[in-house]
Amino acid sequence: MVRNDILLESGTNELEIVEFIVGNNKFGINVMKVKEIIQPLPVTKVPHAHPFVEGIIELRGEVLPVVNVARALGYDEMERTEKDKLIVTEFNKLKVVFRVHAVTQIHRVSWSQIEKPSDMYQGMETQITGVVKMHDEMILLLDFERIVIDIHPESAIQKEKLKHDVKDARSDKKLIAAEDSPLLRRLLRETLTEAGFKQIEFFENGQEVIDYLNGLKDQGKEAAEEVDLIITDIEMPQMDGLHLTKRIKETPEWESIPVIVFSSLITDDLKHKGQQVGVDAQVSKPEIHILVEKIDELLFDTE
Repeated sequence: MVRNDILLESGTNELEIVEFIVGNNKFGINVMKVKEIIQPLPVTKVPHAHPFVEGIIELRGEVLPVVNVARALGYDEMERTEKDKLIVTEFNKLKVVFRVHAVTQIHRVSWSQIEKPSDMYQGMETQITGVVKMHDEMILLLDFERIVIDIHPESAIQKEKLKHDVKDARSDKKLIAAEDSPLLRRLLRETLTEAGFKQIEFFENGQEVIDYLNGLKDQGKEAAEEVDLIITDIEMPQMDGLHLTKRIKETPEWESIPVIVFSSLITDDLKHKGQQVGVDAQVSKPEIHILVEKIDELLFDTE
C-alpha cells in the first residue's frame, strides 16, 4: 500500500515518486497518482485489446485494465518473475493498472531537481516528462497520461461540449497557461482558440510564469491589468502548479489574478491541496468544457 497522507503541506514545490524498474531502467511515478501497489493477479485477456493492454483484473469489485509498461515503452517481452508488481493508479478520472518488473522505493524530491528531457533524446522522448538525477543514476518520469491517450484516444481533451455563446467576449481576455506536455499544450491551444480565446501565452512550468509576471513588473506594467486568468497543470519540472499558485496568492500585486488548476490529479481525495494554496477553481483533465465554463464564471460572472 502507498501512504495517502503524503505532503500534507501544499505548495512546497516537492513531490514523492515511486521508483520502479522496467528492463534495466529506473522510472518514476508521482505518488499522488498511485492508489496502491499489489502482487500480480490473474489477468483475463480481452479479444482485440490494444497491444499495450494485457487484459483486465477484478480488484475489490472493480474491473480494471492492466497495461504492460514494457510493451508501451517498446521493450522486448521479458519473462515474468516474483518481483513483478501491479501499480494501481487513478488520474484523469480513470483507474488503470500498470505492470512493472519491480518496485524499489519512494523518493521525496523538489520539482526544481527535475530536468526537462532534451529534444535530442531518441525513442522515448514523447513518454518522458522529466529526469531526476540521484546517486549517480537517473530516474525517468513517465508520461502515464500519454500512454493512456495512446491506448484510449477518447481520454484526451474533447472539444464537442464547448459552449460558444460568449465567444466574442472571450477574445478580449488574456490567458496564461502553464503545461509541460507538448501534446496537451497543443490541444489546449487548439481548444481554447476554438472557444474564442485569442490571447493565450503558454509556458512549460511555473517558474516561467513567475519570470513572466516579474518581467511585466520590470516593464512598469501591472500584472493584474495585463493578465486576466492563469491556467496551470500541477506536475511540471522546476516549479509545480501548487507552488506557483501559492506564490501568486502570496504576492499582493498578483493575488487578484484568478488561478485554475487543470490537472489529471484533481480527485476528491486531492482537491484539498489546491484549496490550501488558494486556487480559484480546480478541473480534472480532460474536461476542457468544464475548464471553459470555470473561466467564464471567473471572468464574466463577476463583471
